[in-house]
Amino acid sequence: MSRLWSSLRDALRGTHHDYTQGSIRQAIFLLAVPMVLEMAMESVFAVTDVFFVAKLGAPAVATVGLTESLLTLIYGIAIGLSIGATAMVARRIGENDPEQAAHTAVQAILLGLIFSVIIGVAGIAFAPRLLTLMGASSDVLANVAFTRVMLGGNVVILVLFLVNAIFRGAGDAAIAMRVLWLANGINIVLGPMLIFGVGPFPKLGIVGAAVATTTGRGIGALFALRQLVRSKGRVTVRREHLGIEPKVMWTLLSLSATGTVQVLIGMASWVGLVRIVSTFGSDALAGYTIGIRIITFALLPSWGLGNAAATLVGQSLGAKNPERAEQAVWRAALYGAIFLGIVGLLFIIFATPIVSIFTSDPRVAHYAVDCLRVIAFGYPLYAYGMVVSQSFNGAGDTRTPTLINLGVFWLWEIPLAYVLARHFGLGPHGVFLSITIAYVTLSIVSPILFKRGRWKTKHV
Repeated sequence: MSRLWSSLRDALRGTHHDYTQGSIRQAIFLLAVPMVLEMAMESVFAVTDVFFVAKLGAPAVATVGLTESLLTLIYGIAIGLSIGATAMVARRIGENDPEQAAHTAVQAILLGLIFSVIIGVAGIAFAPRLLTLMGASSDVLANVAFTRVMLGGNVVILVLFLVNAIFRGAGDAAIAMRVLWLANGINIVLGPMLIFGVGPFPKLGIVGAAVATTTGRGIGALFALRQLVRSKGRVTVRREHLGIEPKVMWTLLSLSATGTVQVLIGMASWVGLVRIVSTFGSDALAGYTIGIRIITFALLPSWGLGNAAATLVGQSLGAKNPERAEQAVWRAALYGAIFLGIVGLLFIIFATPIVSIFTSDPRVAHYAVDCLRVIAFGYPLYAYGMVVSQSFNGAGDTRTPTLINLGVFWLWEIPLAYVLARHFGLGPHGVFLSITIAYVTLSIVSPILFKRGRWKTKHV
């Protein structure tokens, strides 16, 4: 027991552990604990917004849901660039080349800033039109200011994702965890203050949620950049690392482009699902939004295990040890399956009381409970698809999971959702079923392709 507490303390505090040698179980534990907590904090951003905004009514919740769907473009670019950054930094650290890892970190951040300016300007200008295309009703369009703040402030999302990806690739997962704890803590405290006008704060309604989230992420991003420059971690950016390096940037961009397409395929499928659900009214959309937020809350920590596996894969390949990389993936996937199996069972049993925390509207709760229970049935299998997909990316093989996502989500999930919801008359329930079926499919296809081992030959 004392050894467990010692390892937990090291994981939370951060330690200069050599992840290319020694116990795989210990390596996964040291990386996964802060990464799981980091992902849990990221998911709390979403749950916190819905928890407070739900007090403003179904149209406000629907606005958050539609805006989050639009934010998939930003998340897709952020995660896509993060995939490239993590893979390249992890490989350089495995090769014992921290200087080149620092150069890669700078190029990743510069790319993120370029994309954020383009997206921010377009998002502010076209927010009403984008919401209309998503099927927003007039009461949702009245909340367009929320969407403008979220899209306009996207730079904090990109920088936060990228710097944390750099830390994860280097094995400094504890720093990334602390960054999100800070950002989320500010959001939790500031959110209700600005939404409801507590004390000296103005009552901004739903816009207050956007301001609080953007402020929290912004402060977190600044703290992360400070740590990257001044930390004693494995990657430290100094003055000589600054500036544009076309060769490094091109390599990163080439790797991240496929990763971005991969993520956008998966995330854009959620946009398609939201579009189908929105045709059944604001109550169905609000229930779906609450249910998916709770689902995401449990799934994102499993992405933490996937991130741990990706770091181990990248560093092990850099150290010329592909066998260790493969063992780490299967071990992480097993741990994820056990975790999600327990959470899934709890969601099925306690769906109603869990949803009641977020809404007292019985019409909205009906859809949220159904969403939670149907998707939770496949939880134990989801871990394999999530962890293995991340592991491909850690190796620099972004093409394979991109093709998997295209087939599973666009050629299978969305058509299935439409047929079940419309042709068979299942309504939103049919959409929930399609999500479960698609993720189970992902969990079968990904391990089969992973076993072929082509990812071991990728060079980044």
